[in-house]
Amino acid sequence: MGEPDLTVFLSGDVMLGRGIDQILPNAGDPRLAEPFVRDARAYVDLAEKVNGPIPRPAEFEWPWGEALPVLVELGPDVRIVNLETSVTTSSEFDPSKSVHYRMSPGNVASLVAGKPDVCALANNHTLDFGRSGLVETLEVLAASGLHSAGAGRDAREASRPAVVRTSGGRRVTVFSFGSQTSGIPAGWRAGTDHPGIAMGELDDASDVPRERIGAAKNSGDIVVVSVHWGGNWGYEIEPEHIELAHRLIDAGADVVHGHSSHHPRPIEVYRDRLILYGCGDLINDYEGIAGRDEYRDDLRPLYLAALDPETGALRTLRMIIMQARKMRLEHAAAVDTAWLAATLGELSAAHGVDVRVISLEMAVGALPALDVVTR
Repeated sequence: MGEPDLTVFLSGDVMLGRGIDQILPNAGDPRLAEPFVRDARAYVDLAEKVNGPIPRPAEFEWPWGEALPVLVELGPDVRIVNLETSVTTSSEFDPSKSVHYRMSPGNVASLVAGKPDVCALANNHTLDFGRSGLVETLEVLAASGLHSAGAGRDAREASRPAVVRTSGGRRVTVFSFGSQTSGIPAGWRAGTDHPGIAMGELDDASDVPRERIGAAKNSGDIVVVSVHWGGNWGYEIEPEHIELAHRLIDAGADVVHGHSSHHPRPIEVYRDRLILYGCGDLINDYEGIAGRDEYRDDLRPLYLAALDPETGALRTLRMIIMQARKMRLEHAAAVDTAWLAATLGELSAAHGVDVRVISLEMAVGALPALDVVTR
């Protein structure tokens, strides 16, 4: 009998700043530099108008809500999230940005509550509060025992992968990089003498460490490449994204963990390897912000990819669908899970992928979930 599956939990954007930071026990400075909103507490008011009162202060675990017992029961070997907020007290608002995400270091316990093994940082909000804010973020994460990838005090540190050793003795290596197509300012690129993030342009992927991806794979590691690319809305995948994802897998990546979109995008299995072109959001304070309702960005998937521990090939992909309510994750209704299955199934069919609704037996009872299979 072979080794049991190695299960990786993947999520889209985890943004515990701004309004969410304000409901937690150690709220930071609520001041904002947005064109229309000057106080982060306004986002709490918007959410309450839609779904009712939110406790203040809420417990650190509150934003994760009903996702926490699900993750405990399913027990993934590795948890990887895209952390889309700085963790800092800096008031150095980046003048080139109109939206800035910041959570108080005093609330980092809320991030820790989700038990992420790796926080991908190469995204378009990591430097919202300047290089000093980034350095503080790195220091707070390290002091909290959290690994990060994709940002650093110089280019070498920013491009260094995070390495996680599982309880079964396997190594999972996680690379993180960002593209300007997701709105990352060019000046945020890490340099030889200044902090920043690892960036790769889609035309040549110059900073994408393909040789090191291959070296990690040749050493027997499971390799995940986390990439922040593309816009926030829409289902179309740019041909350059598809080409890059395939090149990464050809180089040795086992999973391409794509994010930036506020809703899930199509799923592909290429050479038996998983490509998530857009995971959608997981945690944020967007509740009550109208305008893109057709995308159902209130639905927040938990992706659990079971991999062959020796080869990295995808064995199964399960998605448990949560819904954002009161700045907290709750189980989505069966009708909403079915809607997402139909939507993703139609979008992913061109990539040889089917999405089916299944019933998952959990301690809380039977939950509707999605099963992703190749045709």
